[in-house]
Amino acid sequence: MSETKRTRWQRRQGTTGGKLPWNDWRNALTWRKATQYLLLAINIYIGVSFYFWVRFYETGGTSVYIPRPGGIEGWLPIAGLMNARYTVETGLLPPIHAASMLLLAAFVLISLLFKKAFCSWLCPVGTLSELLASLGMKCMGRHFTLPRWLDIPLRGLKYVLLSFFLYIALSIPAQGIQLFLMSPYGIIIDVKMLNFFRHIGTTTLACVIIFTVASLFIRHLWCRYLCPYGALLGLFSLFSPFKIRRNADSCIDCGKCAKNCPSQIPVDKLIQVRTIECTGCMTCVESCPVASTLVFSVHAPSGTQRIPHQKTQQQSGLSGATMTVLVLGIVFAAVGIAMLAGVWESPVPEHLYFRLIPQANMIGH
Repeated sequence: MSETKRTRWQRRQGTTGGKLPWNDWRNALTWRKATQYLLLAINIYIGVSFYFWVRFYETGGTSVYIPRPGGIEGWLPIAGLMNARYTVETGLLPPIHAASMLLLAAFVLISLLFKKAFCSWLCPVGTLSELLASLGMKCMGRHFTLPRWLDIPLRGLKYVLLSFFLYIALSIPAQGIQLFLMSPYGIIIDVKMLNFFRHIGTTTLACVIIFTVASLFIRHLWCRYLCPYGALLGLFSLFSPFKIRRNADSCIDCGKCAKNCPSQIPVDKLIQVRTIECTGCMTCVESCPVASTLVFSVHAPSGTQRIPHQKTQQQSGLSGATMTVLVLGIVFAAVGIAMLAGVWESPVPEHLYFRLIPQANMIGH
């Protein structure tokens, strides 16, 4: 009787139950979390510094002075879109909030290269969403998945919101954009954003509480269904040469990649993940127990068969350390370019801030 010979595929070195220890330098999830927490800390610093900067002008210069953090421009995506339209139409850098455009360009470049890695490696809202999901899992032991008939139309909501913001930002000609951004409202648009959260309305606060609680039960609720920023970056990510790629021959069909995917992508059924929902978080890669079977790469993995006395073939594709260097490198390069071009700080006279910021709540479009 003939017996079918079973092919034995090599497990990833150093794994236990198919997973690397958290403190192993090869663990992509550890690198990603370190990057997330670094950016979260930077954004907390930016927020606190910006608050004290605003208070200095609100109090007429009697409170402590902290310089305006240029990184606050990263929280002005609408201004970034408007300035991108201005630059494309005129060939000139915008006169104000130019850094918002350069940071937006950096985030778009990351998406063009590495899928929606901004969302899973850099975005502080995405980081908080993950923390809420982890808390929900610890408290309830599971997450809830919406049925397909509801999940698909809800995912379309973020594109509806994106269309609305794109229309606002891109329908205005260059001259109109310049007039708007040089108006009192445009000059202190960052202060208006801060005041939106400082003086949050009852309805808005209720929505925030509902989204926060719901995120304990439904993984990445905001990111999956409502974030227009993620929707925009997702469209650019369709052109990314780097994708999650699977070797079907060496795959043992354990399903761990799909089970652990935070975006609910059936990775175990795909040869390469093209979907707009992929954030390049590499959770699926770290969940795969077989060497060189699932990678984040421009090429398909080869798979590594277990052959006696043969040197182990290293897993191809981007590592967590490389991703950290690349995504942070692109962001800091954008900051450096803004500084060299002299646009990291908007050229607004101090006396104008003393006049406008105390009246921010009364200034409209």
